[in-house]
Amino acid sequence: MIGRKVTYMVFFLLGIALYVSAPLAGEAGRIALFVTIFCVILTMYGGGFATIPAYLADLFGTQHVGAIHGRLLTAWSVAGIVGPVVVNYIREYQLKQGLPPDQAYNVTMYVLAAMLLGGLICNLMIRPVKERHFMTAERLAEERATAREQAAAASTPLPAAASSPILLVMAWIAIAIPLAWGVWITVTKSLALFR
Repeated sequence: MIGRKVTYMVFFLLGIALYVSAPLAGEAGRIALFVTIFCVILTMYGGGFATIPAYLADLFGTQHVGAIHGRLLTAWSVAGIVGPVVVNYIREYQLKQGLPPDQAYNVTMYVLAAMLLGGLICNLMIRPVKERHFMTAERLAEERATAREQAAAASTPLPAAASSPILLVMAWIAIAIPLAWGVWITVTKSLALFR
């Protein structure tokens, strides 16, 4: 077991290497390598998403991981909005400078690699919370009892409409149709890469 901090170091280092090598693979005309690079990058996104709750528990203990994870997801969401905006502005700037469209993302990949380097540095600076800040066993028991009381007071039975099988099927159809459409579009567009 290499631990969560080292796992993130691997994500950052490998991500930097992949983002830097993507433009090189594209310029060399190696389409399969280019697609593979981005497939690995996408798996690291999911891996980072899956590993973060355990990493937070390592750093802060398990009692308040839910609240901390919620704040982290908010930051992750902001990055999910800001990131594409930054990428688009860099691309548009490159195109206005007369760069060919097939090279418009090269600088973007280097900027993203630099952002990952910043993440690596931040990861290296992270230290677990000092033990003196941990909750005592008595305080932890008190917090858990309060949480159970609040959960019991807040729980209300579902209205009859929420337990209707027809409503449930309609809700799943409303989710499944756009999801299936998105999968279909993704598969058909990606198959064009291999023709």
